[in-house]
Amino acid sequence: MSHAPIAPLPDFAIVAIGRNEGERLKRCLTSALPHARCVVYVDSGSTDRSAAWASEQGAIVVNLDLSTPFTAARARNAGWQRALACQPGLRWVQFVDGDCELQLGWPATAIALLQADPHLAAVCGRRRERHPDASIYNQLCDWEWDTAIGLAKACGGDAMFRLDALQAAGGYLDTLIAGEEPELCVRLRAMGWQVWRADAEMTLHDAAMTRFGQWWQRSRRAGYAFAEGARLHGAPPERHWVREKRRAVLWGLALPVALTGASLVLLAMTASGSWALTPWLLLPAQWLRLFARERGGARSKAVKVTFLLLGKVPESWGVVQSFFSGNKPRQLIEYK
Repeated sequence: MSHAPIAPLPDFAIVAIGRNEGERLKRCLTSALPHARCVVYVDSGSTDRSAAWASEQGAIVVNLDLSTPFTAARARNAGWQRALACQPGLRWVQFVDGDCELQLGWPATAIALLQADPHLAAVCGRRRERHPDASIYNQLCDWEWDTAIGLAKACGGDAMFRLDALQAAGGYLDTLIAGEEPELCVRLRAMGWQVWRADAEMTLHDAAMTRFGQWWQRSRRAGYAFAEGARLHGAPPERHWVREKRRAVLWGLALPVALTGASLVLLAMTASGSWALTPWLLLPAQWLRLFARERGGARSKAVKVTFLLLGKVPESWGVVQSFFSGNKPRQLIEYK
């Protein structure tokens, strides 16, 4: 998308992170460079010439040390710290993933919101999928991004931060391989800061998910994030992601195992094997309950609920993976 010439905003930097994003990164930086005098691109071991291209376009490039495991959290920390070194008077930092494109009016809108309310640590807007009709998995992402407007518990990877708040919280937790933004927001809110979701277009995201396996990996990563979030902040009063973790384990692991056992017992005890299917009626009952609660047309509701329930299985695998990881270095769970 081409943009009309605009004046770079003062006291403002953009941090983009990526790894082998190719054309997606080019769209990302092309949308970012006109907005800020300082645009930092943090590369996590790309092999597609991403870092060289970003440097040629005028971005400041940070190549993460290959000896330490990659995480988006670590990349974002390296980005804002480099931006601050290059621009000591920095006040506002926009984070954007390398597969996203900034919407033209978003940076000015976000800064205005932060300036108007000194309690806000971060502001995010509407992220949309670039190609929601390319696959059902892209469509699921687009629905996922459609969140409520107003005070929020967390933001996603694309967000504008007040640098003072980010520094006070100590930045992102480097070791988290998923869920790093909500974890940071938990700490910010504990310090008295607030997060705001604005009714404004922020970014276009290119999930590029065309295969079931990609969606499965992404769901497994979500389960891992639930487990890590609950481990770090699961105690009252926050109870961060405790419910999500329990739902993943219940519907994705414990219930299928229990239902299978009950079905085998009934099959062995009854003359008619049809009774063995009775416990499995719990799943369609849950499906109908969730369907009635969803908003939208019948087709979209059916798709959302079906994948919501199915997604509990890979989510439960992510929870189990987190449990067995212990203190060992975590490897990224990538879906593309």
